[in-house]
Amino acid sequence: MTLRARATLGRVLDDLGSTLLEVVAGRVDPSRSIGGVVIHDPLDPPAMPDNALVLGVGLAGPGEIAEVVRAVAADGAAGLVLRLPVDVDAEVRKAVAEEGLVVFGLTRGASWAQVAALLRSLLAVDDLGGVDDETLAGAGAGDLFALAAAVSALLDAPLTIEDLNSRVLAFSADQGRADESRKETVLGRQVPERYTRELERRGVFRALYASDRPVYIDGIEGTQLPRVAIRVRAGDEILGSMWAAVREPLSAEREQAFVDAAKLVALHLLRQRAGADVERRLRAELVATLLEGGPAAPEAATRLGLAAGPACVLALGVPGASGDPGDAGGAGPDAVTDAGLEADLQRVSGAFALHLAAVHPRSAVALVGGVVYGVVPLSGDDADANLRAVAVAEEFLNRIGRRSRVLVGIGDVAAGAAGLSRSRADADRALRVLRTQRRGTAGPRVARLADVQIASFLLELGGAMATERRVPSGAVARLAEYDGRHRSAMVDTLAAWLDAFGDVTAAAAAMHVHTNTFRYRLRRLGQIAGLDLDDPEARFAAMLELRLRAMVEPGSRAS
Repeated sequence: MTLRARATLGRVLDDLGSTLLEVVAGRVDPSRSIGGVVIHDPLDPPAMPDNALVLGVGLAGPGEIAEVVRAVAADGAAGLVLRLPVDVDAEVRKAVAEEGLVVFGLTRGASWAQVAALLRSLLAVDDLGGVDDETLAGAGAGDLFALAAAVSALLDAPLTIEDLNSRVLAFSADQGRADESRKETVLGRQVPERYTRELERRGVFRALYASDRPVYIDGIEGTQLPRVAIRVRAGDEILGSMWAAVREPLSAEREQAFVDAAKLVALHLLRQRAGADVERRLRAELVATLLEGGPAAPEAATRLGLAAGPACVLALGVPGASGDPGDAGGAGPDAVTDAGLEADLQRVSGAFALHLAAVHPRSAVALVGGVVYGVVPLSGDDADANLRAVAVAEEFLNRIGRRSRVLVGIGDVAAGAAGLSRSRADADRALRVLRTQRRGTAGPRVARLADVQIASFLLELGGAMATERRVPSGAVARLAEYDGRHRSAMVDTLAAWLDAFGDVTAAAAAMHVHTNTFRYRLRRLGQIAGLDLDDPEARFAAMLELRLRAMVEPGSRAS
C-alpha cells in the first residue's frame, strides 16, 4: 500500500496548468490541500469548506477583486480563479500578499462549468477510497490525469484518454504543444462532432477497435497534427481509447510503450469505475440512513459532512411512475419499476448532484426508492431559509428546461440531523401532491408542504380508505347508485354545480344541457340523495365525498 497523492495546489497546476489555469498573483504552496470547489455569489454566500478553490465568476475590477480576496481568505479559501485577463494592481497584490491567497487566471474559451467539473474530478480521485489506497504502476488507482501525464512523457506527445462516446476523461498538461482542434477538444471535454463524423466516415473507429496495435491517422480536416490512437480494452470489453497528437509515426519502441500503457490504462479505468460505483452506493446508503432517522442517523450525517447546522430535504420525482406515491392504491416510492422512468431518475440524480455541488458543496444527493433526495445545508432555520431552498429547486428546474418532467417537494428546515427524517416526510408529501396534478395543466413544479398541506391531508385520507378498501358512503354514493340503475347523470350534475360555485348557467353549459333541465336535475338529486344544497355543511360534505371517491375509485366522475 502506498500513500496516494492528495488533491493539492501543486496537482492542480500539474494537471490543468498551461491548458486551463495560470498563476497571476500570489505564491503557490504545492503541498496545500484543496478541500472543495465553490462559486462566489455575493448575494447568497456559499458554505465554504476549508482550503476551497473559489470560482470568481463575473469579477473584473481590481477593487472588487481585492475585496473578494480578503473575504474568501477570511473563510479559509486557498485560491481564487478569475477569467483572464485579470486586472492586478497594487491593491490586489497587497491583499494577496497579506492573506496568503493564490489568484489563478482561467484561459479564455473555457467555461466555468468545465473548470468546475475538471477540478471536482481531481478531488473525486481522493474520494474513491482512503488516503492509504493502492497504486497501479506508481499512479494512484483511478488517477487518470497522472497516468495521462506519464504516457505523454513516454511518447513525447500531448495525450487524451477518452471513453467510447469520445468524451475526454483525462489529458496531459502539455496540450500547448498540440493544435487548435486538440485544445478545443480539451476545453469542451468532448471531441467536436465534426471530427467524430469524419473519423466514422473514414472507418477510423472500426479499425481502432478491431486492433490491439496503434492506428496512425493523418489528414483529418481541421487538424494540423496527425494522431496516433489505441483502444483500451479489458477482456472482451472495450473501455475507451487514447489519442496522442504527433508529428510523425511512432518509433517501434514508442509504439510498444503505447501498447503496454493501454493495458495499464484499462486497469485504471476499471478501478475508477469500480470505485465510483462503490462510492455511489455507499453515499446512497448513508443518505438513506440519515433520512430514515434513528440512532444511526447522527453518524451518517457526520460521514456526509452534514452534522452541524440546519438543513432541509428536497424530494425530486417524475409523474406517472408505477406505484407512484401520488396514486391512491400505489405501493409508495419503493415501487418504481418502469425502466424508462428509472433511467430518467438516474439522469436527474446526476444533474441535481452537480447543481447542488456548485451552490452548496456540503450537500448530499442520492436516488433512494424511486425518489431523488437532496439534503441541503442552510444558514438558518427561519422562513427565509425555506425560501432559499425553493430558489435552489427553481434554479435547477430552469437549468434543465421545461421539457423535463421533474417535480420537487420541499420539506421544512430541520435544526439538525435528528430532524431530517421529518423534513424528508414533509418533502414526500409535497411531492405526492404535485404528482396528482392533472396531466396537461400548467401547475406548479415546486412546492413546500405548507403550500399544499390541505391537499396532502386529503391524499392521506384517500390513501387510507383505499388501503382499507372502504368506499365513501353518503349523498354522492346514493346518487351514484341511482345513476347506475337509471343511466342518469346525477353525480355529474352535482359535481358541475359545485365546480361552478352554484352558477347554474355555467354548470348547465359545462353539462351541455338547458338551464331549466339542469335546475330540474338539481331538485331531483336533492330529493334522491336527501341533500340540502342550501346547507354549507352539506355542500362541503358532498365536495369532500366527491374528492375521496375520485381517489378510491379512479374511474369516478371527480377523477
